[in-house]
Amino acid sequence: MEKREFIKIAGLAGVAMLSNPTGILANSRKKQSLERSQAPFTVPALPYATDALEPHIDKLTMEIHHDKHHAAYVKNLNDALALPANSAFASLTLEQILAKVAAKDAALRNNGGGHYNHSFFWEQLSPHKTTPSDNFKAAISKTFGSWENFQTQFNDAAKKVFGSGWAWLTVNKQKELEISSTPNQDNHLMEGLGYKPATPLLGLDVWEHAYYLKHQNRRPEYIDAFWNVVNWPVVEKRWKQA
Repeated sequence: MEKREFIKIAGLAGVAMLSNPTGILANSRKKQSLERSQAPFTVPALPYATDALEPHIDKLTMEIHHDKHHAAYVKNLNDALALPANSAFASLTLEQILAKVAAKDAALRNNGGGHYNHSFFWEQLSPHKTTPSDNFKAAISKTFGSWENFQTQFNDAAKKVFGSGWAWLTVNKQKELEISSTPNQDNHLMEGLGYKPATPLLGLDVWEHAYYLKHQNRRPEYIDAFWNVVNWPVVEKRWKQA
């Protein structure tokens, strides 16, 4: 290409960028998005800013929890799926992987569970105060006696997790609401590990990385703070779908 022609094309490109910078940037972002989607699994973006849940969940915890811990689960999951020994899992959805894992599939169990649980967790949090509907509160009260009893039982399940794990509100196959807990990154989708199948509605991460920067060893304080940021419309949507 001659120098004069190159300068002309470069000049036209510059004019195009000035006249429509967002279009060019949008195309760039679209290309990056397409490239990321080629990987088996990716870390979902948070639906709010990392400081949006302050003062209940602090900004630094959210940054480390999402950008470091969750990202590590996704990387390790993708690495495990690339191994020949795990080829039977490579074309499955995340839910199908979790349903199929056995005790011998430690990397898929731990990292697949970590990816699912954290994706689930981010979605159910909101920087805006939300309240459960009367219908959902009535269903909760019918099962647990009252809304207050439900919160107390859920809090107890979270407090009693020994070490790291999760507390859950689920719907079982009989359409009954239940409170439970699981160790590490396990969840009720893991039927191959002997868990009674159930649909998660609400989950609380009680690994220390979820709260230690702000609350140190005061897990009950973190559990109390959690209730201030629950996105009840998301929880109820899951309930209706179940």
